[in-house]
Amino acid sequence: MFLFPTHSLGRVTEITPVFLNRLGIRGLILDVDNTLTTHNNPVPLPGVPQWIAEMKDHGIGLMILSNNHPERVRPFAQMLDLPFVADGKKPLSSGMRRATQAMGLTKDQVAIVGDQLFTDIWAGNHYGCVSILVEPIEPEQTGFLAVKRRWERPILKAYHRRRGRE
Repeated sequence: MFLFPTHSLGRVTEITPVFLNRLGIRGLILDVDNTLTTHNNPVPLPGVPQWIAEMKDHGIGLMILSNNHPERVRPFAQMLDLPFVADGKKPLSSGMRRATQAMGLTKDQVAIVGDQLFTDIWAGNHYGCVSILVEPIEPEQTGFLAVKRRWERPILKAYHRRRGRE
């Protein structure tokens, strides 16, 4: 199914260079909110800066791709010394293509990492790259994100049932 991730993990920091090497992944396209930090938080989750340094030390390219505006993404990306694409229009492929090209890689060499099925995972699967779902750092309680989380529940249930049979 187009909303099923290729892989799922608890946190972005659980992704290792060994895991990526096994998949032939040389670059990660990273979501910001609820993946690297909580919503609208200007500071990364503890452990994220060290994880980014480890990825860079192992030659893994990193690029932030966010649907947020540059005013939100730029200072966060600068703090982590990462390039970024803002207004990424996920799940459309245009932001994915821009991020992949900026890293000098092909879609077969990148994976997208994010917490949302309807943006991050859909974008990666539609683009044709590996998609890695991470659990949201914090639950959304209100607004459209909370509605989308309710829509995700049956899909995630089906995904985990399928994984249990593999």
